[in-house]
Amino acid sequence: MADYRAPLDDMAFLIDELLDAGTRLGGLPPFADLDVGPELTAALLGEAGKLAGEALSPLRRGGDEHPATCEGGKVSISPGYAQALKQLGEGGWLGISADPNYGGQGLPELYATAACEMWNSADMALALAPILSTGAALAIAAHGNEEQKQTYLPKMHAGEWSGTMNLTESGAGSDLGVMKARAVPEGDHYRIHGQKIFITWGDHEACDNIVHLVLAKLPDAPEGSRGISLFIVPKFLVNSDGSLGARNDVYPVSCEHKLGIHGSPTCVMAFGDNEGAIGYLLGEENRGLACMFTMMNEARLKVGLQGLGSAEGAYQQAADYARERVQGGVPIIQHPDVKRMLLTMKSLNEAMRALVYSEALTMDLAHAGPEAERAARQLRVDLMIPVIKGWLTEVGQEITSLGVQIHGGMGYVEETGAAQYLRDVRIAAIYEGTNGIQAADLVGRKLGRDKGAAMETALAEVADTVRALRDADDTALTAIADSLGRALDQMRASTAVVLQALDEDMPAALGASFDYMMQAGYLLGGWHLARSALLAHQRLADGSDNDFYRRKIATSGFYAERILPRCAAYAGAIAGAGDGLQAYPEAWI
Repeated sequence: MADYRAPLDDMAFLIDELLDAGTRLGGLPPFADLDVGPELTAALLGEAGKLAGEALSPLRRGGDEHPATCEGGKVSISPGYAQALKQLGEGGWLGISADPNYGGQGLPELYATAACEMWNSADMALALAPILSTGAALAIAAHGNEEQKQTYLPKMHAGEWSGTMNLTESGAGSDLGVMKARAVPEGDHYRIHGQKIFITWGDHEACDNIVHLVLAKLPDAPEGSRGISLFIVPKFLVNSDGSLGARNDVYPVSCEHKLGIHGSPTCVMAFGDNEGAIGYLLGEENRGLACMFTMMNEARLKVGLQGLGSAEGAYQQAADYARERVQGGVPIIQHPDVKRMLLTMKSLNEAMRALVYSEALTMDLAHAGPEAERAARQLRVDLMIPVIKGWLTEVGQEITSLGVQIHGGMGYVEETGAAQYLRDVRIAAIYEGTNGIQAADLVGRKLGRDKGAAMETALAEVADTVRALRDADDTALTAIADSLGRALDQMRASTAVVLQALDEDMPAALGASFDYMMQAGYLLGGWHLARSALLAHQRLADGSDNDFYRRKIATSGFYAERILPRCAAYAGAIAGAGDGLQAYPEAWI
């Protein structure tokens, strides 16, 4: 079984040609000294790809076969993981887009996104550790005071300390308002008591300290989610000189036995079973959810990348197997149905990558672009994040399942490792807000707050691409334009139906929300692939003889022909929805 090979040609094409990152980002004040452009892209992607393929990918099977364990209030992680995390930290990858004033590299989020895709393709269970750490660091950077930033961020960005998020409690699920964890004021700190579940990388000994971000309620807090505060609770207390002090009263109780991501220690964490865990308020009292949601766009984009990363790994292994497995006297890659599955995997992967990289660039522009444009950019990010998280993780399940199918019976046994991609990625549609929650957020909040204006702005850009494809006067591009144009009309019709339902029948709107999210994903993915095809056509017309461009046009054509028609099915479900869902008695289910 070959190790992961980063698709550097497609990544570089998206970053430097399609997204024109050097022009868009290089002139912005935070990045002016970085010489953003093809040389930086090639160097960064090359190093990240080498690390992912040579250091992380070989650990994937071992992490699955030798899961993290918890015994006596201590977690032992899978072989090789501690060394790999040390490499990530020493290479500066954990703080790649963080503020240089606190030990970060100060690079655009676009590059952090590309690196994160590689970590997830190599080993999703291992990649969860840097995702959680960077998310926790982002919350501290956004809401911490200067002392907190100086105390925690440089160590976290260097990988010397890691970070976690502690939200969920037993029986609460996504309803954080009913949590039982309590925080009692005590001088300049608080005593935290309670238990949290599903805490990713909640304990380990791969670094010197773990910085837990914990949601809890103060004694006089308002009821519900409005009364939640956020606290920094380090595993080891930090002395005034920055050295580590006493062990805090926070311990892992157990590691969950999971369907996948076995190498990731998903812990039940106990806070304050003895004298009470010492915690420090992050942000304002009773504003904990607002602090936590600062990092949600970034976190949900990274979870979407888990769908893409696992799908890319599954595709590479399936393609290698199909070239080697002979049946009927020929490699099975020559069988039409196997070829169909492989092209489905490949085209969806490239569509997902193009969508998520484009919105990572939008995040950079929302944070550092011209002041007058930032609000509009942020609206675009807010609209796209639930699509990225929801659509990419749903498609990731489809692609990893196809990977098993291409292996045939050998995919269903564990020796090949094909099934691991499917088992690992299954969680991504569940955590950081289930995909049903993402769909409800897309429709109920993002679409509803501006009556579809941000969506129409995006759809107008799709229409511009359709016109440009037709103006190119090329048979292949015209076919893509026809398919994309039909899907665009269907999306506009679905948007009108959903907006009307938001005004007249909210349950009906929410009942259509998942279909709407999926329709949006397929359309937007197809749009970005069409943009890629258009640019590839231009490069060939300018004299390039690079087969990558021919391959990109052909891949985009396959997507337009075989994948974009899925939009019609979702549009039909939305347009034809009557009372069947709401009128169906729950007792009959």
